[in-house]
Amino acid sequence: MSAETSAVPGRFTRRRLQFRAWRGSRPFWAGLFVLLGGFPIIYFPYAHLQVGHLTLAMSTTAGAGSLIIGVLLIVLGISLWFQKHIRVFAGVASILLALVSIPVSNFGGFVIGFLLALIGGALAVSWAPGVPPEETGPGQGGAPRTAPGPVTDGTDEPNDLSGTSPANGANGRHSAG
Repeated sequence: MSAETSAVPGRFTRRRLQFRAWRGSRPFWAGLFVLLGGFPIIYFPYAHLQVGHLTLAMSTTAGAGSLIIGVLLIVLGISLWFQKHIRVFAGVASILLALVSIPVSNFGGFVIGFLLALIGGALAVSWAPGVPPEETGPGQGGAPRTAPGPVTDGTDEPNDLSGTSPANGANGRHSAG
């Protein structure tokens, strides 16, 4: 960075950061995988591949089924980007469409489209929106809050039989049993 460079971020940096924030608030990668999974499923049944002077036609009787499955996967991928609340439905639907594409459209677009749609559907089902960080006021410090003590049943003994309470530092996240 030279002395001539301004410290104010440019338009490209601002747009990149806006896209990054938009991408982080929705199942972006799930939508991308589902979207990309639709293209090989559509393409291969209608493809005419050239091998030297030999034309290899991949047309099948299930071309219409391949077209429908591929278009639905593309629509589900786009809807995952812009309507994040339907992520579970779109994920399950894309997994089912990927499974149906195996017998219908040349082994799911020669397994490429099948795997992309299957991984995208799994990502969509497993995605959860992030929790925004708590904002502290100007007068409040960032002091950590203490965890509540163990639950008691009226006696002086704690009613926690698992041994995983916040009071003893073991919350169960790192225990194997």
